Amino acid sequence: MNIDELEKILKELWIKETSYFPEEWSGENPAWGQCAVSALVVNDYFGGEIIWAYATLPDGRKLSHYFNLIDGKEVDLTRSQYPEGTVIPAGVKKSMDFSTTRGSILSNENTQKRYKLLRNKVKMAVDKN
Repeated sequence: MNIDELEKILKELWIKETSYFPEEWSGENPAWGQCAVSALVVNDYFGGEIIWAYATLPDGRKLSHYFNLIDGKEVDLTRSQYPEGTVIPAGVKKSMDFSTTRGSILSNENTQKRYKLLRNKVKMAVDKN
């Protein structure tokens, strides 16, 4: 499997139960709220590092955003969740107030449940092919 194949699988499997914002999630924007759990799944299959940054939306709101760095290349499979004009900086591996290690991300019980759900759905899809 390559990253494009995983991206296609993820796009088919994102649901409101795997979104950080289930009450706002819709099929029209399936990537909405999927960044942390998707970055973890990408990390499962391709290694690399999980990166964190604030995405600054055109209206000035800042939202936490996760993506991956694999072999020095940025891989952001959920960037499409944000409107045009959103600025996402290069991000950080760690910062003073926010650690982006797997353990830190998974210390949130809600994120852990969403990740396990998505991870299992991806595994089933990969095993099926």
